[in-house]
Amino acid sequence: MEIQPFLPLAEKFRAVFLDSYGVLKNYKGLIDGVQNTIVKLREKGIAIRILTNDASRSQEQQIQSFAKQGLHGFETHEVITSGMMAKHFLQHKVTEGKIAYLGTENSAHYILQSGLEHIAVKDVDLNDVRDISAFVFLDDEGFDWNTEINKTVNLLRRKNIPIIVANSDKLYPVSKNDVAVATGGIARLVESMLNKKFIHFGKPDTQMFTYTYNRLKQRLGPFTKKEILMVGDNLNTDILGGNKFGIKTTLVLSGNTSEENAQQQINASGIIPDFICRSIID
Repeated sequence: MEIQPFLPLAEKFRAVFLDSYGVLKNYKGLIDGVQNTIVKLREKGIAIRILTNDASRSQEQQIQSFAKQGLHGFETHEVITSGMMAKHFLQHKVTEGKIAYLGTENSAHYILQSGLEHIAVKDVDLNDVRDISAFVFLDDEGFDWNTEINKTVNLLRRKNIPIIVANSDKLYPVSKNDVAVATGGIARLVESMLNKKFIHFGKPDTQMFTYTYNRLKQRLGPFTKKEILMVGDNLNTDILGGNKFGIKTTLVLSGNTSEENAQQQINASGIIPDFICRSIID
């Protein structure tokens, strides 16, 4: 397993796509030295885009959160979230009825601003679901797991509607060694139980990559996939997503994947990054 420094590698590309957690920040907060790396990339004229599977914050809220942690200078077009992709889908595809959701009111307020009424699954009357036209998995916190996941299963058994997963992450780190179940993990469980196909947004699905690539060409002119580097800490989302989309990928060892188990995870998953770096500050 060859580990190389990040900046000399990144300088070979015209655009760098960065995951957020594990690349820019971790459970402690902003990774020390990240702001300096971002400045150096900008000085080289390299376009930066943050691709995150966060469905709980708008682009503006993401930027404000970065700024509070000491990472400044991002603009809204540079931040692409899975919640934003889910919001676009709902605005264009769901035109009537109510949207039921599993998650918090905060994320519902952002994502479900599509002109339709939305309702938390806990408030749904299972004896009258005629006006429920779509369902969205939003957050992994802020609800009663036992009652609301069971209610979600029963609602989706009774009603054949579009089911959107706004965050595909199965797990999220809560400390150096521990993780918690994320929205994508809950959704995959329900998906397998019901034997239904849900609509997933975020990495590794390619909608986010396609959207970012197309907008990049609109702003900067002709661009090829060979000129883009995807950087992430997770083989199953960041690296697999980049590989599927056909761009070069770099696995960093500053988040979900450690130097001690990286080669084992690569061998077990069959997901192979083009490059490996300890972090974007090395």
